[in-house]
Amino acid sequence: MNKQQEAPTSQQWEVELKREQHKSEYHKTLRSTVYILLIVAAVAVLVATLWLPVLRVTGTSMEPTFEPGQIVVALKDSPLKKGDLIAFYYNNEVLLKRVIGLPGDMILIQKDGTVFVNHQKLQEPYITSKSFGQCNIQFPYQVPENKYFVLGDHRATALDSRSSSIGCIPKNLVIGKVSMRVWPFHQFGIVR
Repeated sequence: MNKQQEAPTSQQWEVELKREQHKSEYHKTLRSTVYILLIVAAVAVLVATLWLPVLRVTGTSMEPTFEPGQIVVALKDSPLKKGDLIAFYYNNEVLLKRVIGLPGDMILIQKDGTVFVNHQKLQEPYITSKSFGQCNIQFPYQVPENKYFVLGDHRATALDSRSSSIGCIPKNLVIGKVSMRVWPFHQFGIVR
């Protein structure tokens, strides 16, 4: 018994042609989507590296301003002023602290934790309690050129410029000014 194959009908040809066209369009769309995602990822990495580093908060030295696990964005090459939050490199780690003194400023911290900059008492609404903390430098202290005097907001536990092990932060080790909290979402916004 010979089975003869029947020639496809024009309707079958049309169905097969549409299926092949759909498959071709699907592959083109998938390819272009992958290319777009790769380009977006590359641009995001470039932006994060060159202008807006994204950092994860670790430790408790900046409480209550920052809590461990939060994610913040820093702005590179932004001019710094007193009170700014900065990220900087220290011993292959990234630390977050608050700028208290600029180059040339005279710093005095009293035993009760009250901070004076250039003989004026510093108003610090961002701290919950004052503390002299871990301090082994002599006051009054003048901030050297091209360096910043930084303190953590949780003064009792923060290791910062009060300790000679960290000292003042050289300008070339500053990653950038911390400008925005992006995680958790309910706290998304500009930080001060």
